[in-house]
Amino acid sequence: VQLQASGGGLVQAGGSLRLSCAASGRTFSRYIMGWFRQAPGKEREFVGLISRTGGGTQYADSVKGRFTISRDNAKNTVYLQMNSLKPEDTAVYYCAADTNLISSSRPDEYDYWGQGTLVTVSS
Repeated sequence: VQLQASGGGLVQAGGSLRLSCAASGRTFSRYIMGWFRQAPGKEREFVGLISRTGGGTQYADSVKGRFTISRDNAKNTVYLQMNSLKPEDTAVYYCAADTNLISSSRPDEYDYWGQGTLVTVSS
């Protein structure tokens, strides 16, 4: 599967952005989808994930209550709605996919990655 993330940009603290990740192929519903981010000089970190059907989600504590992940399997797309953004949310955001995982926050366990989209939150 090929993944294409989009929707990043510059936003003021307290604002919102919605990221999208479009997947190629006809088997999108077979993939668990994860969102990760990487700030300059830091390791890639888990943001959240959504199950294959969209019925289950998990979030990092740092974004819980502010970020929401959803997916539309008919459109082969997963979304990351980010509200109440903080300067510390500034990072390149990546979507990732895997067919075998049930749930994982470890980036090294995902087989497929998008190219990343930059989110900058100004104070």
